[in-house]
Amino acid sequence: MGTKQHTIDGVIPGSIAEELGLSAGDVLLSVNGREISDVFDYHYLIHDEDLVVLVRKKDGEEWELEIEKDYDEDLGIEFSNGLMDDYRSCRNKCIFCFIDQLPKGMRETLYFKDDDSRLSFLQGNYVTLTNLSDQDLERIIEYKLAPINISVHTTDPALRVMMLNNRFAGDALKKIDSLFSAGIEMNGQIVLCRGVNDGQNLERTISDLTRYMPKMQSVSVVPVGLSKHREGLYPLEPFTKRDAKEVLATIHKWQKICLERAGIHFIHASDEWYLLAEEPLPKEESYDGYLQLENGVGMLRLLLDEFDEAFFEIKKEQLCVSPHTVSIATGRLAAPILKQLSARCMECFPEVTILVYPIRNDFFGEQITVSGLLIGRDLIGQLSGHNLGEKLLLPCNLLRGDEEVLLDDVTVSDLKTALQVDIDIVKSSGQDLLYRMLQIEREEEKYE
Repeated sequence: MGTKQHTIDGVIPGSIAEELGLSAGDVLLSVNGREISDVFDYHYLIHDEDLVVLVRKKDGEEWELEIEKDYDEDLGIEFSNGLMDDYRSCRNKCIFCFIDQLPKGMRETLYFKDDDSRLSFLQGNYVTLTNLSDQDLERIIEYKLAPINISVHTTDPALRVMMLNNRFAGDALKKIDSLFSAGIEMNGQIVLCRGVNDGQNLERTISDLTRYMPKMQSVSVVPVGLSKHREGLYPLEPFTKRDAKEVLATIHKWQKICLERAGIHFIHASDEWYLLAEEPLPKEESYDGYLQLENGVGMLRLLLDEFDEAFFEIKKEQLCVSPHTVSIATGRLAAPILKQLSARCMECFPEVTILVYPIRNDFFGEQITVSGLLIGRDLIGQLSGHNLGEKLLLPCNLLRGDEEVLLDDVTVSDLKTALQVDIDIVKSSGQDLLYRMLQIEREEEKYE
């Protein structure tokens, strides 16, 4: 029997686990006689079609369960800790780390820095590889876990050591070679810092990473986020419109090269670069299937295309919409796009009034313009006294996970009370945005 035990938090209705009589509070002891260290082991072992699972029930009785199932069929067991192990904190002191730019007094969980390769596999988090042990690397290769998302930032070893403030950061890049040789799919990320890893260094980094195509499927380039709470930190400056145009020129040049070499665009600019440079967003085909949505790459293009599709269908139906007024609060970055979409709606449906309010980020500073980092107090302070109509629309990325709470612990209920208005949370799709604007009920596909 293995010495490491994992308490079951719940079972999915209709799953194999439920059919076997497993329930919350039972303890998973082993699979096929092997101890399970963490989620890497668990996901690998349960892929077998024939399993012997040892479980200790809440009354202390041990059950040895023989299971026959399809290869990719899940058991339906849920654990309170998704990693089935302790979370690994980051060993780096990156010059651009946003957590170091948080003010004091926020909830404790916001200050935890993770750099855990298992979260890359489970949740799509990006890892620097400095926290990846040789054993973990071997398990990723043995278990063929993919994709692994890597925060590269630069392929210059000495510069990477400086940027991450970790003397092992340069050598950690060699692990990309091991993953590539083993055929493990990867995605990359470059947080670009003005005067540090941009310019010629960006050219070098992109050039170096193209060697890993197509196993490295995509690389995003995102501008560093700078809050006003940077006392004692490395002096970084925001990018200008001219800088953004130069970054885009570099990326577009390499996209053409990669398209010829591997049939993919490979290197992608986040939406902020296009808005800052005041250049049009690329078409859908330029995003290679939207592999980097979580990094803000293609989110606006997807939103616009989904909105257009839904708008066309609604116009075709000649839908009658009841007169109403709604308001939208968003970050200053996306506000111009939302104003354009609102104008289209009001032109087609003159009985509808849509008011868009760009919210200045007083909490983190005016350099932070994305909606996902807005706080409740800024919303209340800047929306109070304004015409908000019958409904206030807020983007879902304001909320933390499945909870109706913002970064500063202000809840949606608190906002309703303070602003005296009903609130609709808009899912991350253009369809839902349109339906909320027009206040119509429709089934629509949710995009995470």
